[in-house]
Amino acid sequence: MASPSLTLSFPRADLAQITFDTPGKSANILSSSVLDELDAILDGLAANTQLAGLIFVSGKPGVFIAGADLREFVAAMPTITEAETYRLCRRGQQLFARLSQVPFVTVAAIGGTCLGGGAELACWCDRRVMSTHDRCELGLPEVKLGLIPGWGGTARVPRIAGLANAIELITGGEPLDARSAYQWGLADDLVPAERLMAAAQRMVDDEKSSGKFLRDRERWSRPIAIDATELAYLSAAASATIQQQTKGAYPAPIAALELMIEASSDPLETACDKEAQRMSTLFGSPVNKALLNVFFLNDRIKRDSGIAGTETAPRTISHVGIIGAGIMGSGIAAAHVKRGVATRLTDADKNALAKGDRAIFDEVAYNRKAKGPDLQKALQATPLLQCTQDLMELAHCDLVVEAVVENADVKRQVYSRLEPLLGENGLLASNTSTIPISSLANGLKRPDRFCGLHFFNPVRRMQLVEVIRGRETSDETVATLVAHAKRIGKLPIVVRDGPGFLVNRLLSPYMNEALHLLTEGIELREIDRAARWFGMPMGPIALYDMVGIDTAFYAGRTMWEAFPDRVIASPILPALIRKQRLGQKSGKGFYSYQNRKGVPQSDPEMSQLLEPYCQPTRTLPRETLVDRLILPMLLEATRALSEAVVRDPRDVDFGLIFGLGFPAYRGGLLFDLDKEGPRRILERLRPYEALGSRFQPTSYLRQLADRDQRFYQ
Repeated sequence: MASPSLTLSFPRADLAQITFDTPGKSANILSSSVLDELDAILDGLAANTQLAGLIFVSGKPGVFIAGADLREFVAAMPTITEAETYRLCRRGQQLFARLSQVPFVTVAAIGGTCLGGGAELACWCDRRVMSTHDRCELGLPEVKLGLIPGWGGTARVPRIAGLANAIELITGGEPLDARSAYQWGLADDLVPAERLMAAAQRMVDDEKSSGKFLRDRERWSRPIAIDATELAYLSAAASATIQQQTKGAYPAPIAALELMIEASSDPLETACDKEAQRMSTLFGSPVNKALLNVFFLNDRIKRDSGIAGTETAPRTISHVGIIGAGIMGSGIAAAHVKRGVATRLTDADKNALAKGDRAIFDEVAYNRKAKGPDLQKALQATPLLQCTQDLMELAHCDLVVEAVVENADVKRQVYSRLEPLLGENGLLASNTSTIPISSLANGLKRPDRFCGLHFFNPVRRMQLVEVIRGRETSDETVATLVAHAKRIGKLPIVVRDGPGFLVNRLLSPYMNEALHLLTEGIELREIDRAARWFGMPMGPIALYDMVGIDTAFYAGRTMWEAFPDRVIASPILPALIRKQRLGQKSGKGFYSYQNRKGVPQSDPEMSQLLEPYCQPTRTLPRETLVDRLILPMLLEATRALSEAVVRDPRDVDFGLIFGLGFPAYRGGLLFDLDKEGPRRILERLRPYEALGSRFQPTSYLRQLADRDQRFYQ
């Protein structure tokens, strides 16, 4: 029999304490067995007439309750009905509601992460005490999984924190830090972590004496007092904000908003019943399944050591050097400084170094809440960063990341000077986005300690990092860089060396096909509209401008040299370069950016420039444009899988979502197409096969179809 997760104790005769500490787990999760445990404990306490209060506390540092057990959700999904989902929600609501009905005060002592079902449990308690520790937060992120809170969150939180606050918290899905939770009324006291239990006990005594918790129970059971005009305005304003943010692709935020507006005039019990009804329509929906897949992709990467089947221990990296103070080098340095890693930045250009230094401190010292610099953050970062023009200053670094110009000869010159300076265990990594790592390793005396570490631009926003393994890169080097990437808040995937690695290799056919469509007479904006309709954050034409036409040209040439049978060199990019139309950075590319807001606008000059290379203007159905853009990307993914560029098909989906912004509500390229199956994909490809080898089905795809298998086994 499994060990219990909940332990009941009595710090004093009139005070009960439930300690949540799931055996063998780093976080507390609300599973069905835990709910059963809680139900049984509350049954036992109901007969104790001597109790003044009950306190919930976690036995895990930094975590109160991380939420519900999502693996139970997935296991139930194939067969569960709406009626069963409704009953499960009602069961959780009624269980948690007991915390607001027992004849004694209930207090949640929150010392760390408190999310989802954990936040709902806490909000059913009469009072909440939170630690002032930085990691202490409270949130209801269910909309990020295509769901709404289902254990009373949409009913209880508006009555405690106010309807406007609840709408922002629940439809946005972002957690509140302890101070914000206190300001919103979701926390009743803030204390240092070491005083958490004392504060909770004192609150029990105060509430028993005043009886205020009983008055709040009665008040929170009633409808919300709000003027009809204010309610209509709140609904309209929140709906507009949600539509702007989600583009209508995510149904859960709107469902949560409509539910809270509608149930605001109901008693608490009716509001809970409506929540369960609404939850039953969302659970198991295509968007819910897709977003759960993204969650598990993320969870898998967080657990992955980078080395399959071995127990290779990573080395600890304490000091990092960055060579190159440009946009990427400065961004990589800032990522390290923000995580407390001692960093040295070097560049041969004194002006570039000074500019990089300023950029790093601007980023590190930025306070999102104040929307400006934070002096305290700047002071904390100052001793962590050193800027120097002397390469010798990097000699003691455990890891040096090279981020110089994308030229193999220049990079090798840097390595020839740097490698002799590094210690016996020093690691060297390149931030190259296209140049094969094994090629760059030529001439190194210790190629086993050399690896690709490809960050994505802008580094401050993009979580993905490709750890590219060269032919001679050791397991220890890979494991160390995977662990280090996680330490600085990034999500690493291990990629086998090859042209474009993974993400840029799959991006190449998407971008290349956009040029084909242009030459066939499809207008710029129509191509971009089709991509955005599919869910991409921007169209491929706008992406060319953002990346830089010259940068895209050189990256495209690398892919053409590697795959000339399916990457066709287009004259359009060289024509733009000759006209100095390099994209956003020059003010003009495919679009013009010479306006106050710098937004892309059509430019009449482009029609004249494209005329020699393009057929007369014509249109294609939006679905056809999407097929033309997405199917070549899929086929390239099957080639990458057959070549073992990644260890698992899920790495493809993870890389595209977190590296390219592939729409999360689709769950990933392969996950999305698995809904159709490989036989249906072959049918979709048939009308395009005459366009060339880039649309020819691969043996990998045909084998899946022959076996009636999916990418996700």
